[in-house]
Amino acid sequence: MSTAIVSGQPVPGSSLENDLRSLGFDVRVAADEAEAETLLAAAPAGDRVALVDARFVGHRHALRLGLTDPRFPLCAVPGAVTAQPAARQALTRAVARETSAGGGTALAVDSLADRIVTALGSDGCEVHRPELGSLVAAVPADPQARNEARQSVAAVDDEAVRLKSAVKSRDGFFTTFFISPYSRYIARWCARRGLTPNQVTTASLLTALIAAGCAATGTRGGFVAAGVLLIASFVLDCTDGQLARYALKYSTLGAWLDATFDRAKEYAYYAGLALGAARGGHDDVWALALGAMVLQTCRHVVDFSFNEANHDATANTSPTAALSDKLDSVGWTVWVRRMIVLPIGERWALIAVLTAATTPRITFYVLLAGCAFAATYTTAGRVLRSVTRKATRTDRAAQALADLADNGPLASLVARATRARLGTPPVVALAGTAVLAVSLFSGVTWAPVAGAVVYASTAGQALRGPLKGPLDWLVPPLFRAAEYGTVLVLASKAGVNGALPAAFGLVAAVAYHHYDTVYRIRGNAGAPPAWLVRSIGGHEGRTLLVTVLAAALTASQFTVALTVLAVAVALVVLVESIRFWVSAGAPAVHDEGEPA
Repeated sequence: MSTAIVSGQPVPGSSLENDLRSLGFDVRVAADEAEAETLLAAAPAGDRVALVDARFVGHRHALRLGLTDPRFPLCAVPGAVTAQPAARQALTRAVARETSAGGGTALAVDSLADRIVTALGSDGCEVHRPELGSLVAAVPADPQARNEARQSVAAVDDEAVRLKSAVKSRDGFFTTFFISPYSRYIARWCARRGLTPNQVTTASLLTALIAAGCAATGTRGGFVAAGVLLIASFVLDCTDGQLARYALKYSTLGAWLDATFDRAKEYAYYAGLALGAARGGHDDVWALALGAMVLQTCRHVVDFSFNEANHDATANTSPTAALSDKLDSVGWTVWVRRMIVLPIGERWALIAVLTAATTPRITFYVLLAGCAFAATYTTAGRVLRSVTRKATRTDRAAQALADLADNGPLASLVARATRARLGTPPVVALAGTAVLAVSLFSGVTWAPVAGAVVYASTAGQALRGPLKGPLDWLVPPLFRAAEYGTVLVLASKAGVNGALPAAFGLVAAVAYHHYDTVYRIRGNAGAPPAWLVRSIGGHEGRTLLVTVLAAALTASQFTVALTVLAVAVALVVLVESIRFWVSAGAPAVHDEGEPA
């Protein structure tokens, strides 16, 4: 329950108390500042508390934005301020100080809520002020100003504003023009029936899994149904975020479910296509499916690493950034640049159409070509931005990159044992990855093991010091490409049925762990515990283990070993991850960034 304290003399004809009750607040009225302080102290400790001026005039959605958003401990709009339990102490101190300064008299011209916001700012507290746009939120000082404010409220349809704001301000072309025009109304329908974003997210997952099952039938009818259901799943995927923004129902768990289920849906669909190809046309495309998953995951790691490296950096003033801004000033270039990176909307639309109209092999060929081009384009642009930018990376960014690297016990041992760094982290990581790649294609049975030993050594060397160089964000993507690529190559070389599906399962389990790490960092919850990283070996430990298994076992035995390893890793990371996110104390978040 939430408590709203309306301070000051009631205004005849005001709908403020009813509006607050409709937003879920238990409304209490304070005639003066002293009574407001008393009511604040008496409010249950676990409640969100809002202090609202009785003269407030504004849209109900302005109050909703200012008083109910769970992402911010302190939030305010003109005439109203709210605090979640974590920020109650700061609010109480500010109210006590302002009440003492005002002498406990009834409010006259100034607003207690606005004075409290100023006091909180003076105390160094961060108070979120939502962007209201055309919405009205004001404390009129006289009857004429009140009438003018009420006329302004009547002139703006707050429901239309609420629907518009439910859609991301920056999204892909396909999503913006083919999904959002109607999915926002589905979000409103869900909100009015009490559905939560997490329920819609789950429905999207189930729809995608059914689509994967249809693709696995290997029939033309199954492929057509799969394409249609994949688009339906994407509509629901857009709807859950729009529902969260429409109803302000954000949560850490919801952000994790949304991001994790997106990956699960796409990669499960890849597996369904591979199964369907084998069943319908006796065509083995598991290597293509695994390659698509590896490429897409590495693309995401490039995005995550670059963003975390520059999370709290100063504005980018490099020539490359200036050129990018100039291109964004031309309307058509904005949409072209968003489309060519194949965000999730364009990518899923492409997959759906190709599934329905062609074969799984053609679908994967086109997907791999498109993703390879997108990866080259985005990575090259970010490298240029980084080398032309003059900025100092913070300790937080360096730690985030180290966590994303996922170094295990072997690499940590090397880092402690070596006295000097042999080169910059990306150069060292690239050298180790190159040695490993050469060894994989050498044709010598035990060469990959030697390559993996070198790779593990360079992994430790790369993280011997903090990752604060301009290109150090490339280290985690290089490690992902090396580990996933090793599993792909060795499973392909095994040449027996089941090896590539087992490899697909292993990479999926490890990729889940890496995505889980990303979203913990994004939610300010820190990286997964050290024991988890140690127990699953780190990227270099798993790479070495897979090369040893491939060299020491027969092809059939290697397939069984990959399956066992995939199940073991999946169980460990899933159990710990689900335990963490269900009980997470991290602040409520929602992904408003670039479409993945």
